Amino acid sequence: MTTGEKLAMLRKGNNITQEQLAELLGVTRQSVSRWEMDLAFPETEKLIRLSKLFSCSIDFLLSESVGEVKQENVGITADACVSFIHECGYFFLATAADARPRLRPFGMICTDGGELLIVTDTRKSVSSDLGKNKIIELASYNSATGKWIRISGTAEKEDKPISRELVLSAYPSLRQKYPEGQEMFLAIYRIHIEKAVIL
Repeated sequence: MTTGEKLAMLRKGNNITQEQLAELLGVTRQSVSRWEMDLAFPETEKLIRLSKLFSCSIDFLLSESVGEVKQENVGITADACVSFIHECGYFFLATAADARPRLRPFGMICTDGGELLIVTDTRKSVSSDLGKNKIIELASYNSATGKWIRISGTAEKEDKPISRELVLSAYPSLRQKYPEGQEMFLAIYRIHIEKAVIL
């Protein structure tokens, strides 16, 4: 697999358009397109940034091996979960900490193409609860179709720059809510789906 093919695979796997990647790297969309078609090669500085964005090594990008790429098959995909929840407009997050279950309405959810990302604030009790017990459930109801989605899994704090950019792109209002100096309060959690069902 060529460097260009890997870049295209990683970009698509993270649900990022060529335009979004170009903006993140400070290049034109045409540059990204040329890299992916192997008509040009990213500069060293861009390779370093790409490896950080996609959480892979530069060696992986440059070698012909695809050993670091993992494909998982989970019933309902993260994309399908997000689609369903966006149609509903909201979802509920159930946590359990200190032997007490808690149910909260949520609105911000997106996917990196493989797993779910939810957004909250470090100053809210939900962050504390997730720190104590990572086991969670999500549920949402579509009143138009009468169907529910239930998702069981675990939540872990997500600090990757690419995930932060995906969340900020999906919810631009967060840039205003967390201006410079306040970003530390933005909390992103990656949901590892164990089971997802639509009833």
